[in-house]
Amino acid sequence: MSESTAAVFDDPMARPRRPSGPPDRAMVLAAGVGVRMRPLTDRIPKPLVKVGGRVLIDHVLDRIADAGVECAVVNVHHFADQIERHLAGRKRPQVVVSDERERLLDTGGGIVKSLPALGEDPFFLVNADTIWIEGVRPNLDRLATAFDPAAMDALLLLAPTATSVGYEGRGDYALAADGRLRRRAEREIVPFVYAGAAILAPALFAAPPAGAFSLTRLFDRAEAQGRLHGLRLEGLWMHVGTPAAIAEAEAAIVASAA
Repeated sequence: MSESTAAVFDDPMARPRRPSGPPDRAMVLAAGVGVRMRPLTDRIPKPLVKVGGRVLIDHVLDRIADAGVECAVVNVHHFADQIERHLAGRKRPQVVVSDERERLLDTGGGIVKSLPALGEDPFFLVNADTIWIEGVRPNLDRLATAFDPAAMDALLLLAPTATSVGYEGRGDYALAADGRLRRRAEREIVPFVYAGAAILAPALFAAPPAGAFSLTRLFDRAEAQGRLHGLRLEGLWMHVGTPAAIAEAEAAIVASAA
């Protein structure tokens, strides 16, 4: 990692932190290989795929900057050099690159590696390839307002499966009246899909598995403890999982601006 690409903190844990209010740090997951997005991802990483004239990771970083995030940790693996070059000139938010070139750590392991730079307070987690059209109030602001560290280790942004653009799966979670989540059973159909954005408390990562592992394992543990909650997205979520889905997402963006 070069200093021109990302800031390096001597002691990230010692940086001043706001005692309350919305998170000022975020983790952006950008290390995936993007198999379903081939052939585009045979030459570029998925976070640099363009939707609506802008690459996906810029949609995400602009959104978290608007939410008040000052520092974003971005993990890289697939075509890591391309992502680093793209991020080199960004000033808002400040970017720290977490290098996974030698070993891809999956979603959970990647965050664990980045915890020293994320500090001791709750932080935003956003997938580099997630994209949505806002409702009346920005959804990251809504997450920050709804997050209660006394009751939650994770608050996930959820999109309705029935109205999301490009999504054809069975959903991820059922949402109870009190906001708690239950993960879908194997043959079940549930009404909500995880939209790739959340607020996580560092307590979620107590005694994590070693090495590479999926964040879902920690979500399951939090669910068992009653500390996994969800918030319904306002607006329209777009699942840009394949090249064919790009045109559908772009049409939704154009329609929303009409």
